[in-house]
Amino acid sequence: MKISAVALFAVVAVVSSLVVMHVQAAVNCGQVDAALIPCIGYLTGQGGDSPSPSCCAGVRAVKELAQTTADKRALCSCVKAAAGRSAGLNDGAAQSLPGKCGVQLSIPVSRTFNCDTIN
Repeated sequence: MKISAVALFAVVAVVSSLVVMHVQAAVNCGQVDAALIPCIGYLTGQGGDSPSPSCCAGVRAVKELAQTTADKRALCSCVKAAAGRSAGLNDGAAQSLPGKCGVQLSIPVSRTFNCDTIN
């Protein structure tokens, strides 16, 4: 019986650590990039004055990813990295995107913001 209890404890410990690792890594840049791809046209001035419905759906999806301070910081870093990679990005369009989609993000959309200051 002792071996079974030890085995059960080991399984619970492994599962618990996997759950903690999953929670800590809830936001990844691949998710953020995929959600915001439909916004590229609007953000570069190639898609008109308003973001598309699929872009706004992506903005809403991104907002749902940011539940904790760690999530918000990770999301901020992903958005900042994506903005840095996007040639021709219009900073004004990027900053206005959440509002044009009727979404209030808990992070700024900026290439220069210090994401570590998010609480």
